[in-house]
Amino acid sequence: MLFFYRFWRGFLRIEIKGDITEKLLNICAKNGIPLWNIKRRGKAIRCYIAVGDFKRLPRLLAKSGLRVHIIDRYGLPFFTERYKKRYGIPVGTAVFFAFLQPGDTVMGMNLQQGGHLSHGSPVNISGKYFNVVPYGVNHETEMIDYDEMRRIALECKPKMIIAGASAYSRIIDFKRCREIADEVGAYLMVDMAHIAGLVAAGLHPSPVPYADVVTTTTHKTLRGPRGGLILCKEKYAAQIDKAIFPGTQGGPLMHIIAAKAVALGEALTPEFREYQQQILKNSKALCTALQDEGFDIVSGGTDNHLILLKLIKNGITGKELEHRLDEVHITANKNTVPNDPQSPFVTSGLRVGTPAVTTRGFKEAEMKDIARWIALCANDFEPNKEIITGEVTELCSRYPIY
Repeated sequence: MLFFYRFWRGFLRIEIKGDITEKLLNICAKNGIPLWNIKRRGKAIRCYIAVGDFKRLPRLLAKSGLRVHIIDRYGLPFFTERYKKRYGIPVGTAVFFAFLQPGDTVMGMNLQQGGHLSHGSPVNISGKYFNVVPYGVNHETEMIDYDEMRRIALECKPKMIIAGASAYSRIIDFKRCREIADEVGAYLMVDMAHIAGLVAAGLHPSPVPYADVVTTTTHKTLRGPRGGLILCKEKYAAQIDKAIFPGTQGGPLMHIIAAKAVALGEALTPEFREYQQQILKNSKALCTALQDEGFDIVSGGTDNHLILLKLIKNGITGKELEHRLDEVHITANKNTVPNDPQSPFVTSGLRVGTPAVTTRGFKEAEMKDIARWIALCANDFEPNKEIITGEVTELCSRYPIY
């Protein structure tokens, strides 16, 4: 509980330098300021201190001749400040703080196989403060292996299972995830950020009947402002509210709330469903066209708005192809693929999606052009760079944004 309290309030790692660094220990003891993990490094002392106590130090050390500087910052206040514009991560963090304690075991999809970094990556708060056990895809089908997920859950007994992904092109079986969670007594959280628009239009199974809590961003396929939503069963509403405020968020942004209302209103219209249907048509068409151009597709196809290209046989990395596409004004991003021989900073995959181009007005015919340009960038870039750039510019001029 002491760690949880310190994390909640924030704490610092500091270094004290000066002629007699022991003065600091005496001053802090005299003024009731706790320090912990105190270590000497030469003539300096390093230790941890709560944020509130650190604010008192300048006055107390004014005449001591000691110099104090901050090495690192830890805890919720610094996390929320760092990620306050990354709306998908704070809603997940709020859910963690509503249901979990630091050190609890959580299962999330392996980042290397399609998962999101907020579901347990060691560089993210989810991986730093919780014991994360990953599940992944079957090596043959490259689809989620639910039998293996169940085996892992029975072995590690997680307090929460997270379903949802960042680069997974197949329908997720939320009912099966619920059954596994029930078998081990775990909460089921679903992050549907990438597929929320498809769910709203009834074109992807909804997680709401199965999950204890559902999180989503309001951009991506929902096509709203940058923001987030948390949906939960009524019995969890109070603890979710408390985790948001005063737990992880300050005052609301009223213009974002208004924009969310507009986006959700649009999601109720027949036109929105038509838009989502076209996203899927374009995704299928682009996937087929990319396969015709000789690309391997992870899992062999797509059921949603995105496609993950596997570039191993093409002799090009995701990083290099992303840069080449940028040069001809096509935006896509590198991504790891299952059993990727490259590092996450280089990758052997490329993730492409159709929501943005569908909003612009592109349809199936344009998907063939996009696939051809991606293939030329991968296989014969330099002789065709200027040609592709001209064709991309001409296509975009036929479908102006405004």
